[in-house]
Amino acid sequence: MKEFNRLAAVGIAVREFPTNSGPVDYLLFVDGSPVGVVEAKAEDKGVSLATAAEQSIRYAKSGLKYMSTIPDIRFIYESTGILTNFCDLHDDKARSRSVFSFHRPETLLEWSKDTETLRNRMKTFPLFDTQGFRDCQVNAILNLERSFSDNRPRALIQMATGAGKTYTAITSCYRLLKHAKAKRILFLVDTKNLGEQAEGEFLSYKPSDDGRLFSELYNVRRLNSSYIPNDTKVCISTIQRMYSILRGEEIDESAEETSLNEQTITSRPREVTYNPKYPPEFFDIIIIDECHRSIYNVWQQVLDYFDAFLVGLTATPDQRTFGFFKQNIVSEYTHEQAVLDDVNVGREGTYLIETQIGNNGGIILRQTVEKRDRLSRKKRWEQLDEDLNYRPSQLDKDVVNPSQIRSIIRSFKSTVLTEMFPTRQEIPKTLVFAKTDSHAEDIINIIREEFGEGNEFCKKITYAATEDPKSVLNAFRNDFYPRIAVTVDMIATGTDVKPIECLIFMRDVRSKNYFEQMLGRATRTLDYENLRRVSPSATQRKLGYVIVDAVGVTKSQKTASRQLERKPTVSLKDLMMSVAMGARDEDTLTSLASRLIKLDKVMTESEKQKFISLCDEEGITLGTQIDGGITVPFHESTISPKAIAETLLNAFDEDVVSQIARKKYNLFENEDATDEQFAKTSGQMATAASVPFHNSKIRNHIENVRKSHDQVVDNVNIDQITFSGWDSERAEKAGKVIDIFSQFIEDNRSSIEALEIIYSQSYKHRPLTLKMVKELYDTLQKAPYYLTTEKLWTAYATRHSDKVKEKNVVNQLADIISLIRFELGQTSELSLFSSDVNVRFQSWIWNKNKGHGQFTEEQTEWLRMVRDHIATSMQITADDLDFTPFDSKGGLGRFYQLFGNEYESILNEMNYALVA
Repeated sequence: MKEFNRLAAVGIAVREFPTNSGPVDYLLFVDGSPVGVVEAKAEDKGVSLATAAEQSIRYAKSGLKYMSTIPDIRFIYESTGILTNFCDLHDDKARSRSVFSFHRPETLLEWSKDTETLRNRMKTFPLFDTQGFRDCQVNAILNLERSFSDNRPRALIQMATGAGKTYTAITSCYRLLKHAKAKRILFLVDTKNLGEQAEGEFLSYKPSDDGRLFSELYNVRRLNSSYIPNDTKVCISTIQRMYSILRGEEIDESAEETSLNEQTITSRPREVTYNPKYPPEFFDIIIIDECHRSIYNVWQQVLDYFDAFLVGLTATPDQRTFGFFKQNIVSEYTHEQAVLDDVNVGREGTYLIETQIGNNGGIILRQTVEKRDRLSRKKRWEQLDEDLNYRPSQLDKDVVNPSQIRSIIRSFKSTVLTEMFPTRQEIPKTLVFAKTDSHAEDIINIIREEFGEGNEFCKKITYAATEDPKSVLNAFRNDFYPRIAVTVDMIATGTDVKPIECLIFMRDVRSKNYFEQMLGRATRTLDYENLRRVSPSATQRKLGYVIVDAVGVTKSQKTASRQLERKPTVSLKDLMMSVAMGARDEDTLTSLASRLIKLDKVMTESEKQKFISLCDEEGITLGTQIDGGITVPFHESTISPKAIAETLLNAFDEDVVSQIARKKYNLFENEDATDEQFAKTSGQMATAASVPFHNSKIRNHIENVRKSHDQVVDNVNIDQITFSGWDSERAEKAGKVIDIFSQFIEDNRSSIEALEIIYSQSYKHRPLTLKMVKELYDTLQKAPYYLTTEKLWTAYATRHSDKVKEKNVVNQLADIISLIRFELGQTSELSLFSSDVNVRFQSWIWNKNKGHGQFTEEQTEWLRMVRDHIATSMQITADDLDFTPFDSKGGLGRFYQLFGNEYESILNEMNYALVA
């Protein structure tokens, strides 16, 4: 006070200034006017700062000595020198908050000139035009603004990968800058790649209420140096760069290329200190992308430094994330809900590839072995001092076993187009996760070798790649090549490549969140035209993705998102029937839900309308009733297969079941249901959700719709060339084929048992067996004949078109008998073996009925089953009656009851009458 001069500088702090309530520890003057007070406490009194605020307010409002009027002192601080709290009394419902340090006098001067505070402007945002936004985005934006209006310092937006988190955040940025007059916003990412993506989205964003681009309205700058222009409204930066800026150090740019999830900090650097260039009030709002991995350890200091609202964006929060954001979850949009809403696609299944070395490791006996440098890959040979036993975890790090990698790739190659994607002709876009850059190189070389493809077929997308990773990534996203990309972590998170339909894990991942992020690379939806542009053999839009687990990652790591498809080998019809018969287990109901979600995406409008009509007729309504009159509502507004799927999934959704259980048992909002209450509620929800499948009309409609959108893929019958050449050569070639067949019969009539029986027509005493005919057919296909049933049938249809009744072979083994008979002149027309059997059966049963009285209806049904068995197997024995389909009708025992002691003679008669 003795040296008091309120005009000595822009900002003056005066100790022990007298007020009408006693001397205040510090009175703050800005531009000559008193604007604030500071209540100082000892360092060990940090716990008393909250109560000290009342003392500060009393000083601020009591009036100052030497002044006749009470000045507007609105800025109050309480500080121990280590901890500092701040409050602006002009805020509605003013509340103290912790700040890194005191604000600059220039900042307080600027705030003093504004009649409204940022927090007050955040109280009332104008109406939001929701057109063009997804429901989950609208929900996130409005709830975030509600959180701002309540002056909540931290908010978490949890949205599934692909739901548009960044677009949502940009929309919020626009509304904050325009309506709340926010000074500056920081958009934090954890990799350079994600920063570039975010910059692209900001630059291309056009708000619905203005014809100009976001970047034409507000300056957007992605930081690539330590300089931040003052006129920048949105700064995009990695958290690593911002950390270095605050500490006044040059950043190692390679640190921006690796996800924080994968970085290991071995020693903690010194703390962030006050930076006058960028004081704590420099940003009003900080949005943290992928906040589940970028807000802990040393990086949290960036967030603690700035006096700003914090908004977290993530698809995969964990308990740390919830805790950091003080459980203020303004949006919760799960992957499962995103699949229901057609924002994501679900996992079709997990294909496991296990190898002996991959499971157990290996041993290299003491000998001279090849070694190579990890980075230069220079080779050398050295003698081992002792036997080397290595564990699976050492593979591709300490020990490289090319055979192990090759076995995995070879297995993938042999099954990808037969078991995983049987309708495709080219390998679907596939992303391989490797352990290290060196491991990625090994995988790429082996993939190219095993698939017999060039360099463009498989490429590496890592920061260490010699080829520009951005151009490779762009080609992987938009062009036919590459079909397979190998990465370590550059595109393991955040990067959008919609055509990916297969993920191969050749590295294990311990982090649940990181694993979820990796799965997110394949969850994006893609329409048919854009998928076909890069994968031409695709027959419909992208409906799911497949995991190939070559390291046990799905066993070692439990993912938070449910795999909906649990029974890929069970048909939709059988799943519905299982539910209709009372199945209520999670695997069955979630698998059925998965099928319904996919079916809903390809249904025509008329098919959907018929489904709605059937539901109306049968009284199936929106919302399922469970015991106690509780209604479980649909998320959907219209009943559909997708809406039914939601109720099936809800029955096993912990959050939904808990919510319904609280209603059912009248529990408090924060009271958890007991295990028994939870299980009973879940069971009732499963039963209620299963009601539509008791109705045969609804089941039949769903099955018919599925059939109309499905194509049968014949992986059983292997096609062979029956003719190759000009049409004028067809008859000539057919004649040569028949001549070869005639020579085959002549050469083998006494050496092949089946041929001998047919030649001599001795069926009655020596019936044909399947084994005999197979021996015959095996010989026919080998040198020097090289004939098949299809080739022969085509030849006879060409040369004797008037005598060949059917044009296509049905049973390769059985129909060879018809060909032999026709060639030997035993029949005047060439017809299928099954057709011959049917004609002979009609004649035989007519004669039996005429001579012995009519067979009963049940007897006739059994005789028809015997006929069908002979048509495919050439013979039947009494033992065959204990197998399918006879066993379901009572087997040999029932056949004996129906035909008595004549049962064996009946079988023998039919063997002769239908085949001879």
